Amino acid sequence: MIFWDYVEYRKKFLKPFHKNNERFFVFFMIIKDYYILMHLIFISIMTTIVYYWIYPALMIISSLKMDSITQGLHSGAEDNQQLVVYGGTSAGFTAAIQAAKSGIDVLLISSSPHIGGMMVEGLGGSDIDNHAEFQNSPAVSGLALDFYARVAQYYNREEEWRLAIKEGKKNPELWRFESSVAESLIADWLEEYDNITIVKGTRLVEGRGAVMKKGTRIESLLLENGMRVRGDMFVDATYEGDLMAAAGVAFTVGRESNATYGETLNGIRGENTYRQFEVNVNPYLDPEDPGSGLIPTIQDERFGQPGEGDDRIQAFCFRMCLTREKSNQLPFAKPKEYDRNQYEIYLRYLKAGGKLYVPNEKLPNGKTDLGAWHDLSHNLYGINRGYPTASYARRTEIFEEHKSFTQGLFYFLANDPEVGELDPELQQKWSSWGLAKDEFTDNEGWPRDLYVRDGRRMVSDYVITEHHVRKQEYTKVEDPIALAYWPPDVHHVRRIVVNGFAYNEGFVFGGDNWRPLPISFRSLIPAADQCSNLIVPTCPSSSHIAYGAIRLEWTFMVLGQAAAIMANETLKNGMAVQELSYDQLLPQIKKAKIVTSLP
Repeated sequence: MIFWDYVEYRKKFLKPFHKNNERFFVFFMIIKDYYILMHLIFISIMTTIVYYWIYPALMIISSLKMDSITQGLHSGAEDNQQLVVYGGTSAGFTAAIQAAKSGIDVLLISSSPHIGGMMVEGLGGSDIDNHAEFQNSPAVSGLALDFYARVAQYYNREEEWRLAIKEGKKNPELWRFESSVAESLIADWLEEYDNITIVKGTRLVEGRGAVMKKGTRIESLLLENGMRVRGDMFVDATYEGDLMAAAGVAFTVGRESNATYGETLNGIRGENTYRQFEVNVNPYLDPEDPGSGLIPTIQDERFGQPGEGDDRIQAFCFRMCLTREKSNQLPFAKPKEYDRNQYEIYLRYLKAGGKLYVPNEKLPNGKTDLGAWHDLSHNLYGINRGYPTASYARRTEIFEEHKSFTQGLFYFLANDPEVGELDPELQQKWSSWGLAKDEFTDNEGWPRDLYVRDGRRMVSDYVITEHHVRKQEYTKVEDPIALAYWPPDVHHVRRIVVNGFAYNEGFVFGGDNWRPLPISFRSLIPAADQCSNLIVPTCPSSSHIAYGAIRLEWTFMVLGQAAAIMANETLKNGMAVQELSYDQLLPQIKKAKIVTSLP
């Protein structure tokens, strides 16, 4: 019917012009129109073929070529790597070195141009032997201890350092370093191995195409630079757990409820006295009107039920390297987005009689490792919510929010006239400090990364909980591959209003009922039905509270080394990582001189 309707339409259209040659012209126009129609159909078919077949094929070829080009820039690169370490953190570089020592060809991928994680981004204090109540240096072992030996040698204090270890003396200064020194030492160390290939400044593409799997095995990763990375075994050494998540491994973010694992320190804290406000601070824009809104840094949230879980994570900050040496100093600059109103809470704190924090020399050459854990500092409680699972763009926004606020805060404390009136000594001290000119030289003296204290945490068949950390009635660990020696330590997760005053909620630190934590190798392994060739040293299967005892940089170094030992045994025996036995691992753990228990 459609065809004959079309014929009648063309006849009607042509009749006025070609009365004497009607049949000929109708036939001619129909042929002409169908010729055009066939062309349109042909073009449509070709467009479909190009879009759905040829274009993807070209992208794959392009990716393969980019593999060749990118890997060609790094000696020793191969089409298929035995081990791919994703993340240039403290765990990442030790995993690469341990694997290389075992004869494995390693590809180390770092989103940052700087290898070493927080160790090269301001965190030079190490958290070793820095508390009067305990001495944790005996747990520092394996490649982590080798790193500190290189630090001691650099600062010409190796003899003193080794004597302190031998005699069991506590001296935290012997374990501290400048970030620029750490980066140089790590870079030199990595260069000692021809079978380590490093790719910097790129990361997984976002979305489902980042990881290609066959069954439960990861086959390849796709990076933002177009490089497709193939490997036999993979280690996720990121703080955020990005590879783990992209590979479809189960994870959690935030605080579990106490009921989840039968814990007592997890979830919303019913009462927080540790790092709580030392003075009462009015939180309202109009101090006389609770309905006027809240001043900056305070969230308008209900308290919630103590022990309930949520998605909140402990605060992030920059670990600042400052100096009073004028010849090596960059002054605190006023940010372009500076808004004095953002710091109203600091003025109210001072007016209420509070004493704000000040920098102190802790690192070699008169520098600071200025962290933030105080009741009021540059720890921005609650501002980082959602960071672990956020898009790259949103993470950048959170980074910039922290940077702008922190830059403005330092300028404010060092220069604001009202601060000088309220506490002249405070301003005098702050104004004597500045950024270290010889640190982070590619970023105007500012750290390139935030201190990500909380990322994703894997949820596997074995979960480390508060029960493993307790001193009394603890759960015994039968198969440790490292020893964490730090109390449960999780910072506040938010700042709210309680009883009409600013209130910090979430901090847990120390106490009497904790012990050094043996870390089971099973906590680094995903569930068997999720991924069979991935090991996760930086986001192990653990609760919020237990992770607080694990998350130190030197512990990550040990775990990175242990992950490489696990990878080597897996590759050697051609098995899934879930098939590993502790009997296979223990001789290699001992050979690497990794401490798993103390007398």
